[in-house]
Amino acid sequence: MHTVTRITVPARSGASIALRAGQVLRVIDLEGTQVADLVAISQADRHEYLDTSRTCSTLNRIYFRAGDQLLTNLRRPVLEVIRDDVGRHDMQMAACDERRYQLDFGATDHPNCLANLTQALASLDFNLKWWEVPNPVNLFQSTPVQADGSFIQLPAQSRPGDCVELRALMDVVIAVSACPQDYVPINGLQPTPIGLEVFDGDPS
Repeated sequence: MHTVTRITVPARSGASIALRAGQVLRVIDLEGTQVADLVAISQADRHEYLDTSRTCSTLNRIYFRAGDQLLTNLRRPVLEVIRDDVGRHDMQMAACDERRYQLDFGATDHPNCLANLTQALASLDFNLKWWEVPNPVNLFQSTPVQADGSFIQLPAQSRPGDCVELRALMDVVIAVSACPQDYVPINGLQPTPIGLEVFDGDPS
């Protein structure tokens, strides 16, 4: 199938792209062990967006699988998972933000996913305040819940070239951040780029 767009999201930064219903987005961990925070917002109504909480409650689990549909805050299908090379992602945690780095690590002016997503959306004239940006799906992130309810933060299990493919079920704007986290090992303590490819239909 013809590739419409190919983008490399540099380490610690973000990018955005518009998808028409029926197009497929492939998110690629180019070098392995790298988290990609992803948000999706309806082009028709920026108050409708991919909602991880409502997706989890409808799936009745915290992990998605190939064949699952991800839902908006109006509980409408927005993306369908058609390929998942890894099988371990996160839909519980908020995007890392400037204040987290200050409070948890004593770091100031640290690159962060919330700023990346906000700036990436603005590049497509989706000028949202940081607090209006939805919680992301954290692709490739391995933070499993333990028996006592706590999270353990492990390096992403994705290897170089592993990907997730998502079919758009409505016209959406997608923003992706190549997570800059380098204080806990979710990115192997060394953030790297993420690849994005868009196809007009199912990739061959």
